[in-house]
Amino acid sequence: MTRFAVTAVGLDRPGIVAAVTGALAELDCNLEDTAMAILGGHFTMMMLVTAPADLTEGALERALSPAVADYHLELSVRAVDESAAADAAALSAGELWTINVRGADHPGIVHGVTSALAADGINILDLDTRVIDGDGGPVYVMVIDVTVPIGIDHDELTRRLDGIGNALGVTCSTYDASPDIF
Repeated sequence: MTRFAVTAVGLDRPGIVAAVTGALAELDCNLEDTAMAILGGHFTMMMLVTAPADLTEGALERALSPAVADYHLELSVRAVDESAAADAAALSAGELWTINVRGADHPGIVHGVTSALAADGINILDLDTRVIDGDGGPVYVMVIDVTVPIGIDHDELTRRLDGIGNALGVTCSTYDASPDIF
C-alpha cells in the first residue's frame, strides 16, 4: 500500500465530498484521516489516503481530475514519507487535552497561545476557530486538541495559559480529553 496526502479547496457547494471520495473509491483507495470544513464560503478537504501499491501520484491526480474540474477545485496530491509518519506518531504520545480559548476578537490570539504550547513541546492535533456574536461584539472562540508530554505539570501549564490569556484579553480553559471521542 502507498499513502498520499490529498487536499482540495474550492467554493462550497453540495456534492464535492461525494465526487472526490467516489473517484478515490473507484481506485480502491481507503480514507484514513480526514478533515473537511467550510472556511469563508470555501470548502476545504484534507485526506490521508491509503492506495494500492501500484498507484502513482500522477495517476491519482489524473483520476481525480474530473471531480476537480466539475467543482472548480484546487487539488494537491503528494506521496507521504512513511518515515515521517512514524516521527509524527511519536509526537502524538502523551496525555490528550483540550484547550478552549474565548475572548474579544483581535489579531495575535492564535500565535500567543500556540507559541506557549510549542515552547513546552506540546503537539497540536486539531485546532478550530470561529468568530461568533457576543453581547459586547464579536467573540473569538478557539478549541485546540493537544498531546501534552508526560511530565508536564497540569496545574503549572494551566497557570501559564491563564497568564497568556490575561495578556491577550482571553480566557484559556484546559480539560483532560476523553480518548473515547476520537
